[in-house]
Amino acid sequence: MATNSESIRQIITSLGADLCGIAHAGRFAGAPEGFKPIDIWDKCKSVAVFARRLPAQSLFAENCVPYTFVNTMMTQEVDRLTMQISLKLEALGIENVPIPSDDPYEHWEAERSYGRAILSLKHAAYLAGLGVLGKNTLLMNEQYGNMIQIGAVLLEADLEGDSLASYEGCPSGCQLCLESCPAAALDGDTVNQHLCRPLSNYRTEKGYILKKCYECRKVCPNALSIMGKR
Repeated sequence: MATNSESIRQIITSLGADLCGIAHAGRFAGAPEGFKPIDIWDKCKSVAVFARRLPAQSLFAENCVPYTFVNTMMTQEVDRLTMQISLKLEALGIENVPIPSDDPYEHWEAERSYGRAILSLKHAAYLAGLGVLGKNTLLMNEQYGNMIQIGAVLLEADLEGDSLASYEGCPSGCQLCLESCPAAALDGDTVNQHLCRPLSNYRTEKGYILKKCYECRKVCPNALSIMGKR
């Protein structure tokens, strides 16, 4: 099989990804120093970015446990998928490096409760044409809205990148996520992690970590698709 963008997409979707796109490493020129694909692996020329959709109605349950369960399990599922993809590509002689869907990461600023992953997957997904970023800082896909979990593998192959998404994300003038955030952690461009973490990663007395707040995702008119269908 020839190694090109289409063959990589076919491999990744055949293993279970709902979405897949390619971003050439050159598209990451604007990323912070130390957090570009080439900083992770100096042989990287392309990034394959993929996603699995999350069960949608967990978002609207009255209790936060179903959404916490969905979020936790899908993160693990995407990590497993990332490993499958990496091993499959390796077996085909395609050099690659897998990237975790969430943690671990190294960069941590305790005074701001600020962590930064080795690669911003939502920005990678944007650069691979999988969606657009909203004021809630989440990636929105035309078909699945913001209910997706993203993964990626770095590739040595020099591949043609997919076109960036051309559709609009946030409706004009919409401020729902900013106005609904109980911690006032959003400004339309970034999220204040110090304000967000106490509710988005709430520890119970028994020691469970719950996603107690995800209002910015839930109230978004494009939560389930860019068409705004619920």
